[in-house]
Amino acid sequence: MPSNYLIGEHSEQLIKSQIQQGRYTGSSEVIHDGLRAPENREQLRSAKLEALRSDIQQGINSGPGRPLEEVAAELHARYQH
Repeated sequence: MPSNYLIGEHSEQLIKSQIQQGRYTGSSEVIHDGLRAPENREQLRSAKLEALRSDIQQGINSGPGRPLEEVAAELHARYQH
């Protein structure tokens, strides 16, 4: 379903330049590629957020934390040779 959009002179020149340089065969191709960028950013953002949530849950599931001083003393005793 074709649509018409006003994109401004700068964007119009950018589209023409991309076509003239042979990077794209038509304006629709340039616009489609341009619309993929925000979609890709959103997918990446969602994936990062899901990974962060997973890491947080893994930390919660690992049990209670230990004071830094306790861990440092243990490591110092273990590797003090």
